[in-house]
Amino acid sequence: MSAAESVSPTSAAPGAEPASWSAADAEELYHVGRWGQGFFRVGDDGELRVDPTRDGAATVSLLDIVEGLRARGFGTPLLLRFPGILRSRLADLAKAFEDAIREHSYRGRYHGVYPIKVNQQARLVEEILRFGAEHGFGVEVGSKPELLAVMSLMAEHPDRLVVCNGFKDERYLEAAVLSAKIGRNVIPVVEGLGELRTLIEQAEKHGVRPRIGARVKLATRGIGRWGDSSGHRAKFGLMVSELLAMVELLREADMLDCFELLHCHVGSQIHDIRHVKRVVSEVAHVYAELVRLGAGLRYLDIGGGLGVDYDGNQRSEESSMNYTMEEYAADVVSRVSRVCDQAGIEHPDLITESGRAMVSFDSVLVMDVLGRSSLEELGREPIVLPEASQEEPAQPLLDLAEIHDDIDEDNFFERYHDAVQAREEALDLFSLGYLDLEGRALAERLFWSAMVRIRDAMRADPEDYAEKEEVEAMLADVYSCNFSLFQSMPDVWAIGQVFPILPIHRLDEEPTRRGVIADLTCDSDGKVDRFVSDGEPKRMVELHPLREGERYYLGAFLVGAYQETLGDLHNLFGDTHVAHIAVEGDGHWYVEDVVPGDTVREVLGYVQYDPARLMERLRRDCEHAVRRGKLTVEEGRILLRFYGEGLDGSTYMEPPNGSWSRP
Repeated sequence: MSAAESVSPTSAAPGAEPASWSAADAEELYHVGRWGQGFFRVGDDGELRVDPTRDGAATVSLLDIVEGLRARGFGTPLLLRFPGILRSRLADLAKAFEDAIREHSYRGRYHGVYPIKVNQQARLVEEILRFGAEHGFGVEVGSKPELLAVMSLMAEHPDRLVVCNGFKDERYLEAAVLSAKIGRNVIPVVEGLGELRTLIEQAEKHGVRPRIGARVKLATRGIGRWGDSSGHRAKFGLMVSELLAMVELLREADMLDCFELLHCHVGSQIHDIRHVKRVVSEVAHVYAELVRLGAGLRYLDIGGGLGVDYDGNQRSEESSMNYTMEEYAADVVSRVSRVCDQAGIEHPDLITESGRAMVSFDSVLVMDVLGRSSLEELGREPIVLPEASQEEPAQPLLDLAEIHDDIDEDNFFERYHDAVQAREEALDLFSLGYLDLEGRALAERLFWSAMVRIRDAMRADPEDYAEKEEVEAMLADVYSCNFSLFQSMPDVWAIGQVFPILPIHRLDEEPTRRGVIADLTCDSDGKVDRFVSDGEPKRMVELHPLREGERYYLGAFLVGAYQETLGDLHNLFGDTHVAHIAVEGDGHWYVEDVVPGDTVREVLGYVQYDPARLMERLRRDCEHAVRRGKLTVEEGRILLRFYGEGLDGSTYMEPPNGSWSRP
C-alpha cells in the first residue's frame, strides 16, 4: 500500500432526485391507518393527530399537546392519556355485543367487567366506571388490595358487578360476604374446594346468602404467549370432578341456588378466532350441564382474551389478531345461544374481562431523542492508510483493503462474506497480540466503509435475502431516547411485545435514516429493535436525521395495558408524568389532570434511602473539605444546591435549552 493512500467512500445518495413524500406515504409506511383504528392519523402538515371520536370533526396534534405541556413545566418523557378514546373503546365493545345479541335473538344481557390488574391507576378505573355507566360495566379484581380499592370506588355504583378472581384467604372471603350487606354486587369466584368451604362458613356466620362463582379448568388449551396459562395445567380453577364436588357441597349447605356464575380462563391476546370458538363451545356445554344438575347459574364469564391488533396486519400472529371485535362478539353470542337452545335452558348473561382491548389505545408514550450514533457515517469518512513501512501489513488488512476497492453490482454478495471473514481474522490477530491498536482501528474503518458500499449495492438489487437485512441491521443508527424501557414499556423486554413506534411530527418529510431505539438505562437490553411491519417485525424503524437545536419526538402507541403496573425502577428511573387530555368538539384540547412523575427523592425513598440523611452526610463532607482547604464555601454551596435540586428533580434527562440533539 502506498504512503498516504486515500480510500474514498461512496456518495450518500444516488444521482436521481428523491421522489416527493407526503403524509399519505408516512401513514402507509408506519401502518397508522391499520393499527390506529381511526384514533390516530397523519395530518397534511406532517404531524400525527389524535381523533378520540373518529369522526374527523375534532382532531388535535400530538406535537401541539407535547409542546403545550412543556410550556406548563412538564417535559418528556410523557404518558398522554386520552379519556375520549377510552370512552369510544368501551362503547365499541358494548355495541359489538348488543348488535350480536339483537342479530341472534339472544335472551341474555352483556356485562363488560374491567380487570384492574391491567392498569390499576385510580383515575383510569374511575373513568371506566363513569364512561361504562350506560353499558353497565363493572370490575374484576384478583387480590385483596384490589378488592379493598374497589369496595370503596363502587359506593356510587352498587349495582355493578365486582367479580373476585384469584386465591383468597379467610379475611378476603369474609369481606366479600360482608360487602353484600352494604349493597355491593360482589361475586367471589371459587378457585379451590378449600375456598368454597371457607366461603360457606363465612356466609353462615354472617347470615348472608352470597352470590358465588366458580372457575373451571377447560380441556381446550390456550395459544400464543400465554397458551400454558389455560387447560388442565392452568394455575387457577377447578377440574370438572372438583366442580361436581362443589355442586354437592353447595347442595348439602342448601346454597346451590347461590351458584350464579361460571368462569373460565382462555388466556390473553388470543390471536386466532378459532380458539375463541373452541373455548366458548366447551364452557357453554359445562354451563348447560351445571344447570341440569340444579345450579342457579345466570352468568357465563368467558374471561379475557380479546386481542389488540398491535401491527394492524389482521393475521393470526402474537402481535396481531385475525378477527374483529364484532366477529368476536358474534361468535361468543351465537355459540352460547346454540348450546343453550339445544339443552332447553335460558340464555345466561354474558361477561367478558377484555381489559387489554379496553385500555390499550388510550395511552401514548412520547419521548424526545437525545442523540444519534451512526456506523454508516463512520463508513463514509475518507480513510487515510498509514505510511509505508518495511513491515508488511497483516493479511486481513490487505484483504479488507482489496475488498473495499473491488465491490460492484456483480460481486457484492461474495464480498460481504469475504469482509466478515477478514474482519474476524483481524480481531483474532489483535486478541493474540499480533495486531496493534492502530491496525485494529484501520480494520474497523475498512470494514464499515466496505459495508456501506455493499449495503448500497444490495439496495439496488430487487431480490430479498437474509444478508440484505443483516447488513441493514449492522449499519442501523442508534437513536438514544429520554425514557426507560423497563419503566414505560417492560413488555418489549420481557416478552418481545411489538408496539407501534414512530415520529409524531416531520411526517411530511421522507425518513432517510433507519435505526433502533436505545433508552437511558445502563443495560444492554434497554433497546427496541423490533418494529411493526407487513409481516414479521422488522429490525429497524425509519426515522429522520436530527436537526441542530430542534427537538425530535417519537411516540409509542397502544401502551395502555399492563405497562404502567409492570414497570420497574431499573437504574431508579421512576414514573413519567401522566397527562389526561380532553379533546373538545372544535378541535381544541385542554389538560384535565396531570399526575407528576416521580422525583429522585421519591424514587430513593422507594428503595429505603433517606434523602434528608443523604443530604446531611454530603453537607458534612463539604464542610470537612472546606476546613481542609479542598473546597471553597461558594463551591460547597454550588454542590449542595445541585444535590438538593437533583433530589427534587425528574429522574429523566432535563436537556439545557430544550435540546440534546446533534445531527
